[in-house]
Order: sequence, then structure tokens, then C-alpha cells
Amino acid sequence: MAVAETIASSGFPLGFRIRKGSRRPAVVAGTAGSDVFKVEARHFTGNHQKEAVVSEGNHGSAWRMVSDEGVHIKGDDLAPFPLGFFNAGLQADVANRLLFAARTQGIALDDVKIHCRTGYSMTGAFFRGDGVGYAEPAKIAVAIQSSATAATIAALVAAAVRASPALAAMSMPVENAFAIYVNGKRRAVTTMPDAGGADAIDPLKTYASVPSPLAGANTLPDLILKTGQKREGVPALAVPAAAPGQRIVRDVAGTCHTTRDGATNTDVALQLPGMSHFSIRSDESTADRAPSGLALISAGIAFCYMTQLSRYIDYMKYKIRHVRLVQFNPYVFDGTTGSIEPVATHLFLHGDEPDETHEKLMRISAVTCFLHATLKAALTPEVTVTLNGAAL
Repeated sequence: MAVAETIASSGFPLGFRIRKGSRRPAVVAGTAGSDVFKVEARHFTGNHQKEAVVSEGNHGSAWRMVSDEGVHIKGDDLAPFPLGFFNAGLQADVANRLLFAARTQGIALDDVKIHCRTGYSMTGAFFRGDGVGYAEPAKIAVAIQSSATAATIAALVAAAVRASPALAAMSMPVENAFAIYVNGKRRAVTTMPDAGGADAIDPLKTYASVPSPLAGANTLPDLILKTGQKREGVPALAVPAAAPGQRIVRDVAGTCHTTRDGATNTDVALQLPGMSHFSIRSDESTADRAPSGLALISAGIAFCYMTQLSRYIDYMKYKIRHVRLVQFNPYVFDGTTGSIEPVATHLFLHGDEPDETHEKLMRISAVTCFLHATLKAALTPEVTVTLNGAAL
């Protein structure tokens, strides 16, 4: 990972497979089981460009993805923003569980489209140390074309929502844990839940060179793509702090289309003037042609946290560099209901600041991270369904 320092310098696509798994994880395949998705991520030199390798459990494939932020927070707008990955992952997980349940029950779905809005806000200012991030329940609209009855479709969607570990990441509050390594040595965590357990392996040691696409991977084309479409208006720099009694609001909108072979394609954009649209593809079939929805939300959580880390380092002018992390995301499916267990984040830093400054950075970034706020909250999704154009 020490060679390429920007998204563009490697010349690689924005998303690709680096390792072929022997089988898809149980939580993806629709069978009872539990799997831990591992994210190994690092921050590129400058701005908000980031790279992550997401391994889908012990036996699944590993996917390399990159993320960036828009120009509103001084990003380069080269790849999907972290909240876009999360939005796309929610939709992909629900869509694929819906398709799986329909196939299992012999219900024909002629067309499935999903629209999802996710909302976030922040009070205070993270660089003052009083910033707090918040998340809102996802608003999900499912549009289905089918000859099945309204009662059948309503039950099918309800089952898919219940089965989704991705939606459980919003509705089930979990207390996440952390570990920190400074200049190659693990330090005690004193102000946050300690992850405990064995040391994680520094991504800089795991990847001696930049992860490259697996030859003959047989994946879907353009797994992650900047579409060229932008929202109307001129982007403006975000205000650095919320006014007293007010919040900085961020809304994300995504629309997911499914293909007849079970893949999904989500177009997603931050709802601010001039923001770019990105296309993110997913596949949860046995063909294993794209990351699963759970892989996408895992990447989004890591990317969002790293954005807050880099912003705080920049504002405070800390002498901290080489930011990377290993994140463990445990997902469970019991055959009917999906769930999530606490996420453990192992943060690796190099710097010339005292240990308490490194932990302060870790803590404030977690408190202001929109997706860590999502994990901590109980956010029941608001789901609406239409069948052949009629609301159920």
C-alpha cells in the first residue's frame, strides 16, 4: 500500500476484486450463520482520498474500493463519498433479500426498484471538541411490478426488511469498541470501549504493494463509477460549525435498479448543489460478480470515520500521519432475522503527539462520525411499497 498515494496514480478502476473466495458468506447467501467482514483501509496523501480492502467473511471474496469527498469539504470528488457507500449497501442488501425470498417462494417479480434517502446532522463543531453527529431513519420506497397479490408482496417486503443485517445496523443500537496503535505499538484505550483481544495486523504490513485487480475475475463491469451527472447549482464550502441551537444537515438520495440475474445498480448523490452522482454495483448471487451490500456498508463505515479523522487532524494541525485502520463488522442471520454485533475498529497512527492526543483524535472522530452515530442509534426504517403503481 505504500506505493500509490492517490486514487488516480495506480491507474486501477474505482472498485475490483483482489481475491476470489471459495463461497459466499452465509449472511449473504440467505442461510443461517454469522460472518465477520474485515475492512483494511488507509488514507492517501492529502485531502480525503481513501482505499479499503473488504473481505467478506473467512471464505468470501475480497474487494478493493476507493472513496473521496466532494469539493464542499475540500475533497477531489474522484470516487463515491462514504455515506453513498452506506446508502447503496442498504438498498443492495434489501433488494437481494427480496429477490432471494421471491425465488425461494416461487413468486415472480417483473421489476424491482428502490429509492432510499438517508439523513444526518451535526451540532457544535468537532474541531472545538463539542461536535456530535446524528443519523435519521432511512426512508425506503420499494416499487414492484408483479402479478402477485398485494398481500403476498407486502409480506415479501416485510420479510426482506426483517432479514437484512444492513437495516439492523440502523435499527439495532450497538456499543462499538476501539483499539489504537501509535508508532507501531498498541496503547491502552482509556476513554472509550476497549476492543481487547489480539492485535490486528497493520494494513501496511499486510499489503507490501498496492492491491491490484485479480486476473480473470469475471466481475460485473464498472463496479464503481463516477457517472458524470451532477446536481444543479454551484458547490460551496461547508460551514465548519453549526450555529447555536442549529444543525448542519446532510441528506443522501439513492435509486437502486435490479437486473433479471439478481445484480443491483445504485445511483447515489449527496443532496447539495453541484454534487456528483456515482454508480455502485452489487451482487449477492452465487456468481459472486460484485461486492455484497454488507461489504458496501462496511466500507462506508470505515470511510466515514476516516473522513472525520483527516478533518480533525487538518483543523488541529496535529503532527499525525499515515492513518489506517482494520475494522471488524460482525453480521448475523438466523434464517429469518438479520442482526449486527458491535463493530471493532483498530486504528493505526504515526505521529509526534502524546498518547492522549492520539486517543482524543480517535474519540472525537467517532463521536462526530455519522455512521458510528447510525450504529449507536435505534433507527427503524420507514418503508413504503407500491405494487404496479398502487400504494399498499
